[in-house]
Amino acid sequence: MLILAIESSCDETAVALVRDGREVLTDQIFSQAALHAVYGGVVPEIASRSHVEVISQLADRALAEAGVTRADIDAVAVTCAPGLIGALLVGVNFAKAAALVLDVPLIPVHHVRGHIAANYLAYPELEPPFVCLAISGGNTLICGVRGYTDIRVLGGTRDDAAGECFDKTARVLGLPYPGGKPIDELSRTGDDQKYPLPVGHVDGSPYDMSFSGLKTAVVNLAHNAGQKGEPLDAPSLAASFCRAVSESLVPRAMLAVRELGYRKLAVAGGVAANSRIRSDFQAACAAAGVRLFIPPMRLCGDNAAMIGCQAYYEYLAGVRAGSDLNAWANMEISEVGFHGRA
Repeated sequence: MLILAIESSCDETAVALVRDGREVLTDQIFSQAALHAVYGGVVPEIASRSHVEVISQLADRALAEAGVTRADIDAVAVTCAPGLIGALLVGVNFAKAAALVLDVPLIPVHHVRGHIAANYLAYPELEPPFVCLAISGGNTLICGVRGYTDIRVLGGTRDDAAGECFDKTARVLGLPYPGGKPIDELSRTGDDQKYPLPVGHVDGSPYDMSFSGLKTAVVNLAHNAGQKGEPLDAPSLAASFCRAVSESLVPRAMLAVRELGYRKLAVAGGVAANSRIRSDFQAACAAAGVRLFIPPMRLCGDNAAMIGCQAYYEYLAGVRAGSDLNAWANMEISEVGFHGRA
């Protein structure tokens, strides 16, 4: 089964062709990072306009590179939630038109489910059940993946997403947007013990996290140093920040693995590219005898291949959408089939 997959939830426009959920024929991605860098973050209106400008060209390029025709496509899949509503609507409307013209099924996909599915592309042997930590610019969730479409949220952030914290910290340090990679590179020469930073806890909710206090602490630390005329050790602050984020994520994910007894842990999303977080998970899983799955860098960020992968399993589960499919800025990952949405 050949699926044409569309992803436009934030600032990457992506089109992929995926066969039977696991074979990626092509994955075309246009990054808008340069467009938003001057603003220090994503500007929704600019993101939406850019998606409109490039999405059709990417689809044509995907078909050409894969050496297939429109007649070879068996279904169209699209990210419909969560994300920037205007950006999502561009992808949803393009996908609806494509499915209508091609007379093939339309499959709606939850963005975070797609991130989880990126691990299926990287590890063909991976099958549910397992625990997955999904960490990106807009989402931080610990999920119990009981089946390809049976996913239960165990916990998550109560406020800011981990990826948002990286971007705000990068801005404080004068680093370019997006902030994840620059902070990672800067942190490698710093002392991660130099700056004591808070690790948030939520009483009575062992799987839940909070990052707003960490973000505020970084801002206050930098401002106080500036007001006093004291030098700020940027590499050490970056290293201390990465340590604090990792200390929020790793113990909670490992707790979920122990309590569910799955013995497999997957990590997904853009923040999974951070070297400190990857190394801490590798050490924790090795000590606990848990199999760790982390996608390669190219599959950590937003892409359409992961959407095509998850769409295959959604299709097998009977998930379909009609021409009335909408886009939603927020949606629970466990909301199967997107029923009840207006």
